[in-house]
Amino acid sequence: MDPGKSPVSDSADAARRPVFDATITPHRSLGRNGLRIVMTLVCLASVISSIPFVVLGAWPVAGFFGVDVLALFIAFHVNFRHARAFERIVVTPLEVLLRKVSHHGREAVWRSNPAWTRLERQTDEDYGLLGLTLVSRGRSVAVATALSPQERAGFADALGKALASARRGPDYGAT
Repeated sequence: MDPGKSPVSDSADAARRPVFDATITPHRSLGRNGLRIVMTLVCLASVISSIPFVVLGAWPVAGFFGVDVLALFIAFHVNFRHARAFERIVVTPLEVLLRKVSHHGREAVWRSNPAWTRLERQTDEDYGLLGLTLVSRGRSVAVATALSPQERAGFADALGKALASARRGPDYGAT
């Protein structure tokens, strides 16, 4: 034991030490550089495709090509804004903390004691694990909604083990 630390502060630190800490973000297969490449290629294709129409005097067609590019850009912009949402789950021997932040930046916090918290699973034999819910004292909240059923199953196993470990309390012998 450290001579400068008291046993009380060591036990308090152990009780606050996370047993589980995970941040879940929505999956996006296209990054910022990929978006630049896709939008550049779409703009080039639109300009090249509109040239014959402009030469033939059907110039309004070029405007419709531009509207398509604008609509695609707006769709990607909305998609990237929704990617800012996340869920963070921290489990300690004293508390289960779920912090959900929407893509608008609105935050919802759910706290409970791990001794009273259980993890409920909604499964389908064809699709796997469809939903996870943390339940405590009559309150419930869905978690890991951004994950696929296979990812959600692995997450549920890890979170279930963390809740069981938190219920046992801090391991005062661990360093």
